[in-house]
Amino acid sequence: MEQNIIAKANEWLTPTFDLETQNKIKDMMANAPKELEESFYKNLEFGTGGMRGIMGVGTNRINKYTLGKNTQGLADYMLQSFPNEPLKVAIAYDCRHNSNTLAKVVADVFSANGIHVYLFSDMRTTPELSFTVRHLNCHAGIVLTASHNPPEYNGYKVYWQDGGQLVPPQDDEIIQRIEALDYSAIKFAANDNLIEYIDTVVDAAFVKSTLENCSFNTAQAAKENLKIVYTSLHGTSIKSIPTVLEQAGYSAVNIVEEQAVPNGNFPTVKSPNPEEPEALTMALALAEKVGADIVIGTDPDSDRLGIAVRDTEGKMILLNGNQTMVIMTAFLLEQWKRAGKIDGKQFIGSTIVSTPMLHELGSAYGVECKIGLTGFKWIAKMIKDFPALQFIGGGEESFGFMVGDAVRDKDAVGATLLVCEIAAQAKAAGSTLYQELLNLYVDYGFYKEHLISLTKKGISGLQEINQMMIDLRDNPVAEINGQRVVCIEDYENSTAKNMFTNETEPIAIPKSNVLIYYLEDGSKICARPSGTEPKIKFYFSVNAPLDKIEDFAAVEKQLDDKIKNIITAMQLN
Repeated sequence: MEQNIIAKANEWLTPTFDLETQNKIKDMMANAPKELEESFYKNLEFGTGGMRGIMGVGTNRINKYTLGKNTQGLADYMLQSFPNEPLKVAIAYDCRHNSNTLAKVVADVFSANGIHVYLFSDMRTTPELSFTVRHLNCHAGIVLTASHNPPEYNGYKVYWQDGGQLVPPQDDEIIQRIEALDYSAIKFAANDNLIEYIDTVVDAAFVKSTLENCSFNTAQAAKENLKIVYTSLHGTSIKSIPTVLEQAGYSAVNIVEEQAVPNGNFPTVKSPNPEEPEALTMALALAEKVGADIVIGTDPDSDRLGIAVRDTEGKMILLNGNQTMVIMTAFLLEQWKRAGKIDGKQFIGSTIVSTPMLHELGSAYGVECKIGLTGFKWIAKMIKDFPALQFIGGGEESFGFMVGDAVRDKDAVGATLLVCEIAAQAKAAGSTLYQELLNLYVDYGFYKEHLISLTKKGISGLQEINQMMIDLRDNPVAEINGQRVVCIEDYENSTAKNMFTNETEPIAIPKSNVLIYYLEDGSKICARPSGTEPKIKFYFSVNAPLDKIEDFAAVEKQLDDKIKNIITAMQLN
């Protein structure tokens, strides 16, 4: 075992750490050296969605000391950044194991540093935390969540004054402050006078804001006629979505009761991720039983949602994140156009790995489509960076969407209401949500996307992921599936290279370990290590014209075959 790992473990045997922690480390030293190595070989890092990791002892685990160190570093940074201001921070947590106790540890550290804490008295959704930061004029916000990761995970997401997650330069400055700290510098002794519990008053404000931003004059009869199946997948959205739908006037809501009780074990699913079709199995069964028009499922902290609708043959199918994003964005643009609110001072937002179809939508409505790195913090940053422009809405392929700027992160609560509005209006007009998607394909081109995630765990997995990116970067292929590569965008080097002329242009987006290959037929292939999971992800986008809906099946098969051939050519099967 490497000497630095042993040294880091020995540091955790000092009196700075409690006896229970010390005893667990001693046990690993004696009986589980591989576990010891995995627990200490690196420090947990901030990724695209904050910090996530397995709960346990060690520098590479989520525990009171790693989160305490984060919080102490953040508190020090806030005290330096806002001198002579009474500082305030909001804290929320989801249904995961230890989330409530870890949230209290975080609150204790903030309060010990003289910072006023608004701590939710029970679990709440991530979008409500984002809303709360601005609603209560906080300087920062924290939510304890690991999103859709397995039960053994937890995490720590940091929000700034604007209600969005940390972005440059604050993120790097805070990380440097955290890394420079010694664990002995953490102030764990709470000042209980500075911890204020919040609940129903803020809940009511959040629901009111959601209703105002995500309702679009849908007739009450249309709302009552829409049959909805909803599942929280044992997560926190049960605290918000049923209330929002009820107050919005949707009465035919069928909740999957077996999944309605929050439970960090997520006992009825392999993964509490609405991106995975298996997660919605029970909801789809209920949909067939009650004859539902739409199925909606949310992840544990309720920032992403999965949607299933009936296709042209009446069969329930799961839409992907790009499809739901396209439907919702197109609807919002049309609503703004009908209201006469589009005047060239609006924009929609998305990410570099999401469907290029959003560009087509924006162009058709005379609205700029801004593109950022993966993660909603970059869309939130767009809102902050362009205060003279109005944000209509935006999303990314990973089943996230944001309506307006009241919430500055992906918001499954608001997106659920929005998609119900679209579905209800479509049904009242003799259409369906799926039919509306096909109409968009005819109008703007049929874009088909696919994602492959390769999981590579542990030290060797990280090395393998790094080598895959090195090979793609240093030895770029000239042709994929018979199509020449016309351009390679390297976001780590901030360059876009024309492969025909060898000319390069700068990319005006922050650096990130992402590569995008563009082929001469308009196909797009993106390679990106995950920022929060031990995975490398490959995103594929292909497109073709769709002259009429009757041609949909044939064109879809052509696009599916093209994606399969690209995957085979890249040896990713």
